[in-house]
Amino acid sequence: MGIPVKITVIGAGSATFSMGLVKDLCLTENLAGSHVTFMDIDEARLERIHRLAERYITELGGKITFDRTTDLAQSLQDADFVINTAGGEYGSMEERIDLARKHGYYAGAPFGVNYYNLNLMLNVAREIERVCPNAWLIQSGNRVYEGTTLMARETNVKVIGLCHGHYGCINVANVLGIDPDKVTWVAPGVNHTIWLTEFRYEGQDAYPILDEWIATKAEAYWQERADHPEKYGLEDQMSRAVIDMYRRFGLLPIGDTTRGGGWWYKADLETRLHWYGPTGGFLSEVHIGPFLKRHYERIEEIRQVAEDASRSVLEAFPPVKTREQQVPIIDALTNDVPGTFQINRPNEGVIPGIPDDIATEFPAVIDKGGIHPIKMAPLPKKIMLEVINPMVNKAEWELEAFLTGDYDLLLDGLMMIDTFQSGGHTVSYEQAKAYLDDFLAQPYNQDMAAHFKRREPSWAGVLARKAK
Repeated sequence: MGIPVKITVIGAGSATFSMGLVKDLCLTENLAGSHVTFMDIDEARLERIHRLAERYITELGGKITFDRTTDLAQSLQDADFVINTAGGEYGSMEERIDLARKHGYYAGAPFGVNYYNLNLMLNVAREIERVCPNAWLIQSGNRVYEGTTLMARETNVKVIGLCHGHYGCINVANVLGIDPDKVTWVAPGVNHTIWLTEFRYEGQDAYPILDEWIATKAEAYWQERADHPEKYGLEDQMSRAVIDMYRRFGLLPIGDTTRGGGWWYKADLETRLHWYGPTGGFLSEVHIGPFLKRHYERIEEIRQVAEDASRSVLEAFPPVKTREQQVPIIDALTNDVPGTFQINRPNEGVIPGIPDDIATEFPAVIDKGGIHPIKMAPLPKKIMLEVINPMVNKAEWELEAFLTGDYDLLLDGLMMIDTFQSGGHTVSYEQAKAYLDDFLAQPYNQDMAAHFKRREPSWAGVLARKAK
């Protein structure tokens, strides 16, 4: 007989994620009798997910109970686990993209706009510390990398950061024509920059299968995607850019790592289309329209199901477990059902060469005794020099800017940071400053503008001295 728990979901209005969580809980017998509190500041979205969850459990005949609140402290009372999926509110994605393009950035400036998410994460962690200090915090909203590092440094909360980019391994297997269920893999790094250090099919090294595919089938695959883009998804785990990164670094990049690579893949749209395929890569001019269309269609579909009591929620959300790790981790920690999970936690020696207090992504065994990281072999020096070390510096830079409110750190970061992930789109000081000032001047950015101030340097008075 399992042990029921109290779970709080922050940002529960994200109905797609929340309903996946509801499904996984209802289908995990060990957690029968558990209670879920949905928390969101948007009352309409909150009401919608609560109504869907109640109908789902009624149709399924499960034993999970639900309530809802817009009050953070109230939602945390007696919580054993807190799942934070929320994002800070600051304008719409369309507004931010239009502003960035106005200043010559293809979709979004590469540095410094995580202020709201980091602020929200830190506030949630501090409230957990005050209200339910023994609870586990499972951080499931971006930015997992910087946010997990920040919360682990600034609070004593037991935090686990989760992302699902590592499931790119399934896409790799499908393209290669091998059974994903017979594939095992290891993909350490830092969040959104992870590398396939071990890749096995039926126990044997599968990298030779990849090499043969590159030599004999890759060009035909890329041509097929270009000729029939409607048959494929919006992004490609096996694009030319990904295979070129494999050539350069000796390991295959996985998940969100494939969106990066360097400025030379992103110089203009024609270049992007060549390297990333027919949609030009994540948030390109071609990608963003279909991406947002699909996003809003899913929201509308969920709204229609929630508002039409005659529709079956089980048909809209079939009772099959998702691949998400939140519920299995809760079951492992509560009911001693051990498993190996891909998580983000402070490094503490797991990946050699990365500071102990930086959150890294690595496999760990989790059971009732807690988290047992699996120590990794060193990543190749080239990956450390060109990718990991700059990403560590970026995190430190951005967290220092966040904690100090230093405007110049933001401005300098736009010009000097994150050339792997975002491509280094700044071409001049004037461009970066014009974008940042315009961004901070937007009505939705008043809080951020108030936080980040230009500071008088300690030596400024020297310049004002009269000549003697």
